[in-house]
Amino acid sequence: MDELIARVAAALAIDEETARAAVAAVLKFLDANAPQESAPLLDKLAGAREAMAAQAEAGGGLMGALGGLFGGGGLMGLAGDLQGLGLGLGDLQALGREILDHGRDVAGEETMTAIAQATGLDQYI
Repeated sequence: MDELIARVAAALAIDEETARAAVAAVLKFLDANAPQESAPLLDKLAGAREAMAAQAEAGGGLMGALGGLFGGGGLMGLAGDLQGLGLGLGDLQALGREILDHGRDVAGEETMTAIAQATGLDQYI
């Protein structure tokens, strides 16, 4: 997980604390929207579930709250979580790329392709 955090921090030019929270928000999104597909990644990425639990306590921004009002999470909820961290929608693409690239190394191409397709992220990355 530390290697992924460092990659994200460098790619988005953000501090590691923000990178950790952003990665956790994406992992939480993956788990909520594609639990079967994301399980192999979450099981193999050391510290992923702990980071997700810590991020869940922090909550999302205004967009995350609005997403909850209009049917919950999804990409709008993820965008809200990232907005709450000071990141923009443009950062979602770079963040997703880094997570998918690292995930390929950790869980394999098939797992990451299944996750991207199940969540709809393959349209944005």
